[in-house]
Amino acid sequence: MERNADVVVIGGGLGGLASAVLLARSGRSVVLLEKSPALGGRAATHEERGARLNLGPHALYCGGAGRALLRELGVDPSGGRPAASGMLALDRGRLHALPVGFASLLSTGLLRLGEKLEAARVLQSLQQGPDAGPGESVADWIDRIARRAVTRRLLHALVRVTTYASAPDLVAAREAAAQMQLALTSGVMYVDGGWQTIVDQLRARAVESGVAIHTGSRVEAVAGGRVRIGGASIEAGAVVIATSPAAARALVPSSAALAEAERAAVPVRAACLDLALSSLPRPRALFCLGIDEPLYYSVHSGSAALAPEGVHVVHVARYLAPGEKADDSSLEALLDRVQPGWRERVIARRFLPQLVVANDILPVGRRRPGPELAGAGVYLVGDWVGEGAMLADATLASARAAAGSIATARPRPAPAPRADASSWSGG
Repeated sequence: MERNADVVVIGGGLGGLASAVLLARSGRSVVLLEKSPALGGRAATHEERGARLNLGPHALYCGGAGRALLRELGVDPSGGRPAASGMLALDRGRLHALPVGFASLLSTGLLRLGEKLEAARVLQSLQQGPDAGPGESVADWIDRIARRAVTRRLLHALVRVTTYASAPDLVAAREAAAQMQLALTSGVMYVDGGWQTIVDQLRARAVESGVAIHTGSRVEAVAGGRVRIGGASIEAGAVVIATSPAAARALVPSSAALAEAERAAVPVRAACLDLALSSLPRPRALFCLGIDEPLYYSVHSGSAALAPEGVHVVHVARYLAPGEKADDSSLEALLDRVQPGWRERVIARRFLPQLVVANDILPVGRRRPGPELAGAGVYLVGDWVGEGAMLADATLASARAAAGSIATARPRPAPAPRADASSWSGG
């Protein structure tokens, strides 16, 4: 095990791996430490009887900052975009065509003529660019741009599906509108083989670049350029912490900035039901979005290679308001409505009642911490760091920002190794 390095990266999810690759390619010696036995974090994919299940529904924004950085690093996952035709909206117990394009807007029974005209105007303006103010919440923004109740419900549903957040009074409208614009103009992709393929490709790029990766290695503390683990330490010129706010604060308990970040963070959570089905009772019903309830259903294997022939990977979710708890009853009820008879076709099933989708919403009236922890030689990476981006895009954008800050900072020599550095007991 290494006793010193130019940079130690703590966390082996997407952000930690991307940071490590960027830094190693810039000529730094990099050690990456992950507490779990495997890399990936929330991007891990698990195989159940041949079906590959992500941890809840995952979609890669085709025009986002994350996809751009992955391509730069030589990671280019394959997959497919969900087809716009056949998308459904569930409102007050009735199914309609989901109005996301010209044809579906004309044909849907969700909206009457005046509501269709209003929805068309709003959706067209969103594709041109968000018109939300810098201090405006999603709730205030939607109330301002839409007069009709059903148009407002539709817009709230589109915000939820693009941000995963069910907190319209808390989420910043400008960033949420930009996320909707990204979805409407560039679309999203379901990844062949699941998001584990992205993790595996990033790991391969890291190894090729000379990154030393150690899993099963739980870091105890970071102080003065020393990363302490198992009674030993690695001496580092810089440390990248790519974890949650709570985990970062536990590593640097003296940091007031991290204490404030942990206190202020509002995690984005969802209750998720992940399924593999032997067949679909209604083969054409591949996507449904709740309009009056924060619900989501999608057959991801309809667009991506995720299962053997004839097996279907289905993700159902309820976007949770802050502090809300939910069982699987509303998710099963949605499936009963869209795919009646699904229960007899279950091959694999997993319920995640409180999945953390992101460690912090993009809040109105509050700034997230930047990538550099002032004066500590410590840099932060995650979906709770930096402004402007959301979800995996925020994670990967912060990885680029942290690596860039380290590259331009005055070199900080690693502390001299201490006597206990030889007694390494990490994984």
